[in-house]
Amino acid sequence: MTTPALLPLSGRRIPPLNLGPPSFPHHRATLRLSEKFILLLILSAFITLCFGAFFFLPDSSKHKRFDLGLEDVLIPHVDASKGAKNPGVFLIHGPDEHRHREEEERLRNKIRADHEKALEEAKEKLKKSREEIRAEIQTEKNKVVQEMKTKEKKPLPPVPIPNLIGINGGDPEDNDIRKKREKIKEMMKHAWDNYRMYGWGHNELRPIAKKGHSTNIFGSSQMGATIVDALDTLYIMGLHDEFGDGQKWIEENLDFSVNSEVSVFEVNIRFIGGLLAAYYLSGEEIFKIKAVQLAEKLLPAFNTPTGIPWAMVNLKSGVGRNWGWASAGSSILAEFGTLHMEFVHLSYLTGDPVYYKKVMHIRKLLQKMDRPNGLYPNYLNPRTGRWGQYHTSVGGLGDSFYEYLLKAWLMSDKTDHEARKMYDDAIEAIEKHLIKKSRGGLTFIGEWKNGHLEKKMGHLACFAGGMFALGADGSRMDKAGHYLELGAEIARTCHESYDRTALKLGPESFKFDGAVEAVAVRQAEKYYILRPEVIETYWYLWRFTHDPRYRQWGWEAALAIEKYCRVSGGFSGVKDVYSSTPTHDDVQQSFFLAETLKYLYLLFSSDDLLPLDHWVFNTEAHPLPVLHLANTTLSGNPAVR
Repeated sequence: MTTPALLPLSGRRIPPLNLGPPSFPHHRATLRLSEKFILLLILSAFITLCFGAFFFLPDSSKHKRFDLGLEDVLIPHVDASKGAKNPGVFLIHGPDEHRHREEEERLRNKIRADHEKALEEAKEKLKKSREEIRAEIQTEKNKVVQEMKTKEKKPLPPVPIPNLIGINGGDPEDNDIRKKREKIKEMMKHAWDNYRMYGWGHNELRPIAKKGHSTNIFGSSQMGATIVDALDTLYIMGLHDEFGDGQKWIEENLDFSVNSEVSVFEVNIRFIGGLLAAYYLSGEEIFKIKAVQLAEKLLPAFNTPTGIPWAMVNLKSGVGRNWGWASAGSSILAEFGTLHMEFVHLSYLTGDPVYYKKVMHIRKLLQKMDRPNGLYPNYLNPRTGRWGQYHTSVGGLGDSFYEYLLKAWLMSDKTDHEARKMYDDAIEAIEKHLIKKSRGGLTFIGEWKNGHLEKKMGHLACFAGGMFALGADGSRMDKAGHYLELGAEIARTCHESYDRTALKLGPESFKFDGAVEAVAVRQAEKYYILRPEVIETYWYLWRFTHDPRYRQWGWEAALAIEKYCRVSGGFSGVKDVYSSTPTHDDVQQSFFLAETLKYLYLLFSSDDLLPLDHWVFNTEAHPLPVLHLANTTLSGNPAVR
């Protein structure tokens, strides 16, 4: 891949370094001791350790327990008692202390008995031959595999389905606008057909080399990221044959039981978000089933001392870790803070509160933490629960965390007031400390680093214009007009970053230092990788204002993409937007089909296609329905569409 490895690859996401999973020495072909015997020895030592701990560790009842205070689950068909505050968190006093001591003694006796039983089993195993032990191990493996297959085939319970409005149509009345929309559809066909021909089943496409492509965020497996990411775009464009091809591949080939380390954030927004959107739009159960299977594979990432998930998890082993470059082994705000929408829908569709509880735990923890100047730093250590480096950004590393606070409120039919308050508090601090106006009158969002403002704005931060417009209604102190205008100012700045280049495509980031405004200075920041954020903001501003400039600006971007990024094998990013003869990076990103082309298509569609009072888009532009509780079927009844 020719994109610089340290730079973000997709909308509202983290710099994915080319760091593969750690390498481990291969096991020897022959072992002197059987695997079973070693496991039994380890088990015996562990039980002995636990047994000793009960006698020698301090009495835990004397110490205060840490309770995050998880609120009751706000999903109507989920048993609220399962998601309520943990009734087991208490302090021991008086007569209860005697019962507590009796319980401890009972546990000691049980551990002693289990210990003796394990030792007897170990002795029995040693009497068997190596062949007998191997046969037993194989039998156990087969049993586990069969149990996993049975679990995967288990049907999900019927759940209430929201009224789904505006999932097709959107034909504009104006003939010129209709032709532009058809052109965007043709661009989607070109991108998809070439992926279908040259990269089918691979995560992404190299359109010049005409072969498959992948990055470390997807691990070592070919998971068809472009297929999953593009499904809902194909559906709303009416490309149903192509949608059917994608569905067939998913049914026959998409497998998450692979030994592959993936980005929790990326597979959540692209795969779970894409599968859920495809399910809601089409009604095909396979998409919901696959989304839940993947979500179960991500849950071990939350097994940290704080409940803040690791950045990466191995889908087979469940082992997690963080990016090596992140501050002091920290998790990233925009990663662990961009799970809420998808996980709430998972609980809604399965009736299992575990997903909801995971993301609410993160929220409760963040609410208890101090924030310098009211700003959320981008790094949080999942072991200690302390902030890492004091770096705050509305671009890469921080961006979609703020987006998901607002969208949690919108997706809840504006009943999640806690999320709305967190969003309002955050953007007030952002406006006070990060948003400035340049000498030339351009409003930009800088980055706070170690006590000072860096006057640089990234392409990723350009999404914020749309976010401010989306959150204007419902803002504090009647400031709806203010935030709509702020969104328009951000849109104008980002348009200038496009207009001041040779290709009329925006750079990865741009400066506001002295005479330099909205222009990239460093060579490593001059590339364009088919990003969607500027066009996303144009679409939101169009929906809320119907100012024709946003369609004009969007069409300018579409023509530039067509002229400079289109190649015979698809679409490619370019390495220097200031060069009139650019070099291609030879990558067709999956988010180009999921986001960039979808937002362009919606920009030239009427407002009745995916109306914003019924749909909320995740950070990968996958539409999920607002949970209008009054418009759902009764709990337990078959889904009604």
